[in-house]
Amino acid sequence: MADDANRAALLEIQGRMIETTGKIKQVQNQMRTKEAEKKRAFLTMEELKQVPDDTNVYKSIGRTFVLESKATLLDEQENKFKDSEASITSLQSSKEYLEKQMSEVENNFRELLQQDPALARQIMSMNV
Repeated sequence: MADDANRAALLEIQGRMIETTGKIKQVQNQMRTKEAEKKRAFLTMEELKQVPDDTNVYKSIGRTFVLESKATLLDEQENKFKDSEASITSLQSSKEYLEKQMSEVENNFRELLQQDPALARQIMSMNV
């Protein structure tokens, strides 16, 4: 009976580990995307600052280019930059939370294996 309970607990821990790992990877991918957006906005702002104020600047909308004022484009890029920074900060805190969750799951796994050495031997004997 205890063996079945330990197996069920192992399967639950394994599921939580897989789920948490997937969430961590998803957050890391989102962070990479936001970092790229932030960098693109920063580089665009730097280039726009070098352009004289009376120069025609265009904004890309799909396959169309629309004439915009330099100030409008600078504001848009600054907003994108700030939004990306805020998103990165939020994602970083989410990532830290998920990493704490993962360490808790790993500790639960270790405790389970220490409580049931037979289960640990059985897991170790499996070919991965």
